[in-house]
Amino acid sequence: MTLNMAYLGRNIQAMKMLPSCCRYSLTPLQFYVRCASSASSGVAKIDKVLIANRGEIACRVMHTARKMGIQTVAVYSDADKNSMHVALADEAYNIGPAAASQSYLRQDHIMNVAKQSGAQAIHPGYGFLSENTEFAELCEKEGVIFIGPPASAIRDMGIKSTSKTIMSAAGVPVIEGYHGEDQSVERLKKEAAAIGYPVMIKAVRGGGGKGMRIAMTEADFEAQLESAKMEGMKSFGDQVMLLEKFVVRPRHVEVQVFGDRHDNYVYLFERDCSVQRRHQKIIEEAPAPGLTEEVRRSIGEAAVKAARAVKYVGAGTVEFIMDADQKFYFMEMNTRLQVEHPVTEMITKTDLVEWQIRVAGGEQLPRKQEDIKFHGHAFEARIYAEDPSNAFMPGAGPLLHLSTPVPSGTVRIETGVRQGDEVSVHYDPMIAKLVVWGEDRESALRRTLSALKDYKVVGLNTNLQFLIDLASHPEFQASNVHTDFIPEHSEALFPSRQISSIALCQAAVAMLYLQRQQVQDDCLLTNDPFSPFSHCSSARVNETPSQFITLMDGDKEATVEAQRQRDGRYLMIVNGGSEMIVESTFTTEDDIIHVRCNINGVISTASVIIQDNALHLFSLEGSGTLTLPIPAYMQSTSGSGSLDDPVAPMPGVVERILVSEGASVEQGEPLVVMIAMKMEYVIRAPRAGVVGKVMFKEGDTVSKGTALVHFTEEEKTEGAEAK
Repeated sequence: MTLNMAYLGRNIQAMKMLPSCCRYSLTPLQFYVRCASSASSGVAKIDKVLIANRGEIACRVMHTARKMGIQTVAVYSDADKNSMHVALADEAYNIGPAAASQSYLRQDHIMNVAKQSGAQAIHPGYGFLSENTEFAELCEKEGVIFIGPPASAIRDMGIKSTSKTIMSAAGVPVIEGYHGEDQSVERLKKEAAAIGYPVMIKAVRGGGGKGMRIAMTEADFEAQLESAKMEGMKSFGDQVMLLEKFVVRPRHVEVQVFGDRHDNYVYLFERDCSVQRRHQKIIEEAPAPGLTEEVRRSIGEAAVKAARAVKYVGAGTVEFIMDADQKFYFMEMNTRLQVEHPVTEMITKTDLVEWQIRVAGGEQLPRKQEDIKFHGHAFEARIYAEDPSNAFMPGAGPLLHLSTPVPSGTVRIETGVRQGDEVSVHYDPMIAKLVVWGEDRESALRRTLSALKDYKVVGLNTNLQFLIDLASHPEFQASNVHTDFIPEHSEALFPSRQISSIALCQAAVAMLYLQRQQVQDDCLLTNDPFSPFSHCSSARVNETPSQFITLMDGDKEATVEAQRQRDGRYLMIVNGGSEMIVESTFTTEDDIIHVRCNINGVISTASVIIQDNALHLFSLEGSGTLTLPIPAYMQSTSGSGSLDDPVAPMPGVVERILVSEGASVEQGEPLVVMIAMKMEYVIRAPRAGVVGKVMFKEGDTVSKGTALVHFTEEEKTEGAEAK
């Protein structure tokens, strides 16, 4: 082949638009062949992609890239050096300390890795830089393909007031509201009265529920406005607000859209994401239940209008609010792949990440609108390290045990962690996404419940039992979903739990099994372990052997008296009352004891995992944890600080210390600010007192329940009271 340098010279400007493969890591001949081929076809070849993210979404992109024969480059922070996404990648580069601001949000570090590795494209995943206009512009400037929409679309859709103006002009239904420049309290109150209460107050640059408040009446408008402004400034550096009519008991319905560089646009039907906590999704499904075919078509076409209005390229989601009459109104557009995209993939038999990569390279959409159909129903349940009974407080810590349902054609496990990994305090506390398909909603929901009960996580609190309760709720099963579902049904979703007698028997037989195994191990060297006079034998001459097992169910004590019968069965007396005849068999698998019990003629099964002094029970009833009681002489030494010292409500990082040693504080006064899972928590004084010692410094990582500040026993002086 003759190297035509004149050809390259004439097309130097065009070459800048080609992937970085044309400039990095290629010989001159490879450079010419690659660029000439791309220029002639209009399609940029992508054979190496950098994923500018971590965890579950980084792993998700890598699986598709590998299927396409594309090499992958991972970036990781110091906290993620041993993570799953690093292990899966073909190459991995460290980009900084654990804090996202010093690693995953460092555009310069990520671009340097793209150049160093020779990656032609960057997939931003979701979160971090995925909707960052400046990063999309940087990619374009550096000649690296950004697997996402144009920077102009991100900018237009990122400001809520701008996006609503564009949508209204494009004929997309927009909810009544005020998006004006006059931000005076008087003008905002006037507009709120014109809209009619209740009204939603939103930060124009908001997202994830931040900077959002509801004013139910005029009387509480100013207080809610001020609160939204403060949170908007803190989270986004902007306190400009918009007002919207608040739809009571709305549904959150979103549409998956796709566009390419050839003016082709399609919608891949809708998802219902109504059930949320803290304005964040927790379980999603596709298609949205109960929609008429006319509404389904109309909302899809409206979403395509939205995408076309901003010349959208790639995967995007247009979110709508829907009222009880199935009237829908544009809420916002997420200019990235959504966390819940797998449910769309399951019902349309597509790989949206593959579509993203192909469209980013200049290819046309793989399907036309008339070729896109959906079949069946799919759910996605987000499994988090959090405590639903404590306002969904996020958690962190080691995954001492992690076993999942068996993946299949109808069950997908989307995760970025393995057994033994840690859920870090620095990032989102999601453990996995469970995605399940069925022929219809009823079968999909039934399979979802079964799969949730197959999940076993030990080492930290999770929302698994909450998800089971949620998916089992009659109103959820009847598709009566809306954004207030959790608070409306809180009594049923947060019941006062008590381990059942059957579960206590299952736990007791597991303890007896372990004891018997220990005795057998200890007695291997004895000459006659089955002699009635040996300590290794359970035989008794004149009495039935009996053992008492005491377990703690939270702060409640439960006792099981187990009397061994001559036929090998046990008579179990629970809490001195219920009597049960128990026959049991066991199998073991790693650290799991699988128990099969015949209790008074009823057969039940359970899996038991024992870690330290805790016994974790998983059965068809759900999951529960029992603990062995701590002796009284150990209880006094098991904590740090006094009983009323303020403690960390969850694992996290100390961001700011607001008091000094010797300071007098009032009850409720802020003491420490902690950061955990991208959220900020203010720890306040539980009582008035004098700070004796601040236990940590800024930047320290602390465990849940650790005392942060120690109060002295001295009383406050009169001067301090006067202060």
